[in-house]
Amino acid sequence: MDTILSKPEYVQRRRRRFAPTVLACALMQLGALGLASFQANAAEFPASIVGTITPGSHTSFGPLKHVKAGLLDVAYAEVGPAEGPVVILLHGWPYDIHSYADVAPALAEKGYRVLVPYARGYGDTRFLSAKTLRNGQPSALASDLIDFMDALNIKQAVLGGYDWGARTADIVAALWPERVKALVAVSGYLIGSQEAGKAPLPPAAELQWWYQFYFATERGRLGYEKNTNDFAKLIWKLASPKWSFDDATFDRSAAALQNPDHVAVSIYNYRWRLGLLKGEAKYAGLEKKLATFPSIAVPTITLEGDANGAPHPPADAYAKRFTGKYQYRLIDGGVGHNLPQEAPQAFAQAVIDADHL
Repeated sequence: MDTILSKPEYVQRRRRRFAPTVLACALMQLGALGLASFQANAAEFPASIVGTITPGSHTSFGPLKHVKAGLLDVAYAEVGPAEGPVVILLHGWPYDIHSYADVAPALAEKGYRVLVPYARGYGDTRFLSAKTLRNGQPSALASDLIDFMDALNIKQAVLGGYDWGARTADIVAALWPERVKALVAVSGYLIGSQEAGKAPLPPAAELQWWYQFYFATERGRLGYEKNTNDFAKLIWKLASPKWSFDDATFDRSAAALQNPDHVAVSIYNYRWRLGLLKGEAKYAGLEKKLATFPSIAVPTITLEGDANGAPHPPADAYAKRFTGKYQYRLIDGGVGHNLPQEAPQAFAQAVIDADHL
C-alpha cells in the first residue's frame, strides 16, 4: 500500500533516506543541480480526495483518438468531460500510456479532461513524413507536446509525467510556463545538457547507466532492435524491483514498442545525451536555454517511489530549481520507477493537489 507522508514524518524519513549519495555528488559536480533545503508547503499534505485505487483495475482506454500536430500524427487517449480543465499525462521509456490506465479515470471522475498521448516512436503515433529525422533529443519531445496542445487548441494544462515524460514536462514548464497550470514530476528536475554529460561520474553511478553505453554502440542498437521486449522487461524489473507485474500488464505496454520508429528514437535519445549526436539545428536555441538549467516557477509537486531502482537524483539536490509553490512527496510501499502505474492513487492525488497549490 502506498502512503503520502505528512511533513513531520517526511522530514524524519528524508534525513535518513537522502543522505549524500554517489549519484547526487556527481550531479552537483556537473553543475546541473545544487544542494537545497526542503521547500514544501508548511502545511501538512492535504487530506485524501481520490478514493482507493487498486493498481491494475483498468486495462484499456478504449479507442484512441488522432490529431496531426507538428511533425506527427499523434495517437492519444482521452477521458473525462470535454469542457473540464485539461490534464496531460506523459509516459516514459520503455513504457507507454497504460502507465496511466488507473490514474486517468480517477481524474476524469473529478471533472478533468485527461489526455494521454503516445510520444514519438511509441504506439500508433507516426511521423507525417518519411524524411523527418527520427530524433529523440529532449527538446524535440518537448516541442511535440507544444504542437499537440496547439493542435487541440489547449492554451494551458496541468502536466504530469515520469522518466522521459517528466523530463518533457519539466522542459515545457521551464521554457513555456504560460502553457502549464501546474506540474507533477516523478524524480523532480530532470533537465540536462550535453555539456554536463561530458563529465564522467563515479563508477557506481556509471553502472546505473549501463544501457546508455550499450546504446552508444552498433551492437547495442542491433541488440535493442532484436530483443526489444526482453530488453524492456529487464528495465522494468531493474527500475521497479518490488513491482510484481504480470505478463498481461507487460504485454499491453510492450505492444507500443513495436512502433517502426521506436528503436531509432530511443537510440538517438541516449546517443544525444552522450554527445555522440549533435541534434538538429532547429532545436539548438532551446537546448542552449536548457543548458543554463532554468528554474521552474509553476506550482509543482515532485514525487519519488521508495524503491526506485532507476538512476535518479535525491530530492535535496533539485529542490531549489522549483521557485514557485512546491511540495515533495515520498511514496512508500515498495514503489518503483513507474510510479503512476504502481501507485495510481498517490499520483492522481498529486495532480489534483498541484492544481490547487
